[in-house]
Amino acid sequence: MIAVLSPAKSLDFSPAPTGVPCTVPERLAESTALIEAARTLSPAQLASLMDLSESLATLNHERFIAWTPDFTAAQKQHRAKQALLAFDGDVYQGFDLNEYTPADYSFAQKHLRILSGLHGLLRPLDLIQPYRLEMGRPLKTARGHDLYTFWGTTITKALNDALDETGSDTVVNLASQEYFRAVQPAHLKSKVLNCVFKDEKAGKFKIISFFAKRARGLMADFIIRERIKTAADLKSFTAAGYHFDPTSSSDDNYVFLKPAAKA
Repeated sequence: MIAVLSPAKSLDFSPAPTGVPCTVPERLAESTALIEAARTLSPAQLASLMDLSESLATLNHERFIAWTPDFTAAQKQHRAKQALLAFDGDVYQGFDLNEYTPADYSFAQKHLRILSGLHGLLRPLDLIQPYRLEMGRPLKTARGHDLYTFWGTTITKALNDALDETGSDTVVNLASQEYFRAVQPAHLKSKVLNCVFKDEKAGKFKIISFFAKRARGLMADFIIRERIKTAADLKSFTAAGYHFDPTSSSDDNYVFLKPAAKA
């Protein structure tokens, strides 16, 4: 199976642990075209486009200017880091990377993909440079008025390539709606399995954004560390108190519930 995550706005560009391998993103021509489009925007225009404060708009304008397609040079200057290590949002707090072995990273590289507004589809060991470009933002390019139009079928084709390479028959959707909208399920060579995480609050189970994001990372970490390859094996996921609920689940939607802690 191939698990798919969203990226994170929060980034950690402290030095990566030694010995972790790295690769270069596969669609640099497209990324470069998006960078060039973003560089035409002033900080004020970026603030409007991405709903940013003045300081964050200035920071991201500087990031676009500093970005280079020479990832080897950027890495030497400590401006490039493996995507799985660089993203630092709620989802990525679910990974226990301090415990990862070379075999864990190798499995992740084959079975995990990260959707990206700038890069389309990242492998976890692909280097990224600091950026912020959410998939849902209407950045105009020669290809159209937004990033969904820009990426078109590219992301779906890349997922199909990953499915072929691993002999997988399932894409596990652990991404947000904003990002998974860039995938075209009807054209995938596999079924899509959505994982839904609900926490009990006031006697009812509901999706609570913060906890659901963390659970998506925990599930991805579980897939990697336990070498999960079939949908049925996902049902044994019990991290952080969640359990598979067969009553509310279906073949295409696995629901995991977390009861409230007892007083």
